[in-house]
Amino acid sequence: MFIISSYPMAVLFCILSMFCWGSWANTQKATTDNWRFELYNWDYVIGLMLSAFLLAVTLGSFGDGGRNFWADIQQADYDSTKNALLGGVLFNAANILLVAAIALVGMSVAFSVGMGFAMVLGVTVNYLELPIGNATLLFFGVGLILIAMILNAIAYKKTIATNTTLVSTKGLILTLGSGLIMGLFYKYVINSVFPDFDQPLGGKLSPYTAVFIFSIGVFLSNCLFNTLLMLKPLEGTPISYSSYFKGKSKNHLMGLLGGTIWCVGMLSSVLASSKAGAAISYGLSSGATIVAAIWGIWIWKEFKGAPKEVSRILTIMIICFIVGLVLIVMAK
Repeated sequence: MFIISSYPMAVLFCILSMFCWGSWANTQKATTDNWRFELYNWDYVIGLMLSAFLLAVTLGSFGDGGRNFWADIQQADYDSTKNALLGGVLFNAANILLVAAIALVGMSVAFSVGMGFAMVLGVTVNYLELPIGNATLLFFGVGLILIAMILNAIAYKKTIATNTTLVSTKGLILTLGSGLIMGLFYKYVINSVFPDFDQPLGGKLSPYTAVFIFSIGVFLSNCLFNTLLMLKPLEGTPISYSSYFKGKSKNHLMGLLGGTIWCVGMLSSVLASSKAGAAISYGLSSGATIVAAIWGIWIWKEFKGAPKEVSRILTIMIICFIVGLVLIVMAK
């Protein structure tokens, strides 16, 4: 299977992951106005699972490194499989809340607050599990990103003070709930894989197998979580499964593309963890918050009409994010 051979290469893969995780939500924004996020989510998880399988049977099955996907999945033990599945369940619960928050408060706020909180929690949890890297630089970088998250929330509050059409309280609660759960899922996936991808361990999974089993957990949990949301939506009226089949091709393609983009980011981050450590890999990948904030601020114009001081706050926010990410890179 294809594996990463050096720390600089791991950083590049983390950057790829950062852009994927920060950009997939554009596909939801690009769907038609009447395409609810509950319907989008079905295509998203299908795209995630299909792309995880395709990556496993291609990159995960060729080459001399690690263990072939087909052999790997047959020897997987209960604990490793359970961890990968649980990671998928936790991620899906968090992601559904995140997608709902995007629909209410936009990409820049949902990612900066929700994913910023998830990054702080995720880096802490993964570092305690496997302490790799300079803790001072790592957590100072995390602290700067936490400040950036707070600044984004302040900018959002100042914006809604002049634009009463925006929703605030429910959207922010959803982002915080998403971040709390999102910060935990990565640890379970990493615990399911063998630490050195050159040296397979019995019962443990390769990164490709782990991400594929993770995607199954996402899909199976979606059958419960998303169905409940369709019956008891956070916003709007209940919708039926028949609405899904009435969607335009563009809507379905956008969901499949969104799941594929996120999956590529997830696999890139897990592959990088062997050389960077789980805490640094997750922390750098979670720089997706700044990518999403840039999309939301400059492309989707989510702060259009805000007071001039909001622009200054957002500029400081972006500087804090960038410096924080640089310190995380320097931590190893």
